[in-house]
Amino acid sequence: MRRIGAATACLAVTLVAGACGADSAETAGAPAADEKVSLSVWSKFSGRELGILQKALDGFHAKHPNITIRNQGSQDDDKIAQSIRGGNPPDVAISFSTDNMGQFCSSGAWQDLKPYITRDKLDLSQIPAATRTYTEFKGVRCAMPLLADVYGLYYNKEMFAKAGISAPPKTMSELFEDAKKLTVLNPDGSIKVAGFVPTIGFYSNHVQMWAANWGVQWRSQDGKSALGTDPQWQAMLDWAKKFTDFYGRDKLAKFTAGLGQEYSPDHGFEKGKIAMAMDGEYRTAFIAAEAPELSYATAPFPVADDRPQLYGGGYTTGTIIGIPKGAKNAGAAWELVKYLSTDTAPLQEIARGLKNVPSTVPALQDETLRKDEHFRTFLDIFANPNLATNPASSNGGAYLKTAEDFAISYQSGGVPDLKGGLAKTAAQIDADAQLGG
Repeated sequence: MRRIGAATACLAVTLVAGACGADSAETAGAPAADEKVSLSVWSKFSGRELGILQKALDGFHAKHPNITIRNQGSQDDDKIAQSIRGGNPPDVAISFSTDNMGQFCSSGAWQDLKPYITRDKLDLSQIPAATRTYTEFKGVRCAMPLLADVYGLYYNKEMFAKAGISAPPKTMSELFEDAKKLTVLNPDGSIKVAGFVPTIGFYSNHVQMWAANWGVQWRSQDGKSALGTDPQWQAMLDWAKKFTDFYGRDKLAKFTAGLGQEYSPDHGFEKGKIAMAMDGEYRTAFIAAEAPELSYATAPFPVADDRPQLYGGGYTTGTIIGIPKGAKNAGAAWELVKYLSTDTAPLQEIARGLKNVPSTVPALQDETLRKDEHFRTFLDIFANPNLATNPASSNGGAYLKTAEDFAISYQSGGVPDLKGGLAKTAAQIDADAQLGG
């Protein structure tokens, strides 16, 4: 998952906010064919992944031999923010943190790309609606998507067969019942194999990822937090609490403490300690490298019992690309941004190398990606009209942390009044947003 923590994300953009006004609606023209231009591209990629990006950049240079590119990796959002404040930003910035979009756009730290899109008559309908959502804020499109992460269900086929389960669950009730059948206890009653770990904050169990499958609303029509008014929030957290109570909070804590880290070869699902898990498409690459003998399959993640129409969709986020304020070669930078984010060939090339989902509908038809049945699931989820994401905010991902902190407290038994607690949490999110905005 190519994202950074909310605290770091907020810090990065706070360094820029207030120091940067919005750029004008004018566009810089592309350089003439005989005009020599050098572009700097900053990203957090490193090692092998930076080399994959370089191949795509080489493809752009082959089409535009007058434009050379300096590809600099290991540059996070903090470094990009500092470069903007210092008046020496890169021409193109690539970020793994979509939670920062509200700040990037509202502060003017990243330039509004709509004038370029309008001038070039770019068709954004080739990008799914959810992905368009996380690359703009309040009418300002200051980024384009560059690959996507998509979340679904991973399940152990051997364990399913042994438990007599013939198909993956499609509803949350089915997930709960299947997990009971798949769970194996040690003689002392401790957990040996968990059918599913419901602990919020564990691996990919984050509220924004679950929320997509429950059909929850983040905001009401007046723009305020809907945590206290949308009943799906109560349903989702009650389900999580019921699931936790089935295992026992202390037993779950002891079990998860003994599992490997999320991005290590000792990952619980890869080691056969967990029968079902929510995870992104990138897990297929980890399994191929670290547990090639694992017999598993993928499917869309189950949905709320009263939202069966959502099945087939899921949560998405991804890598974003834009032009920082003060870029010296904005016209040439836009040509590169447009090439990487909308041309099918480079998108497919990077997606194959990084094992991420290409972020346009035409690019989903890549034969190499689709022939992998495990990965194909995520291509189909991305193309589903029920694909969802969390909304951008003027204070980054702060509201996500507030919501998840409350969810963890409730799940662990620290909140006696769920409805009242959700209302207070919503009020806190609104107050923080007002300050952050």
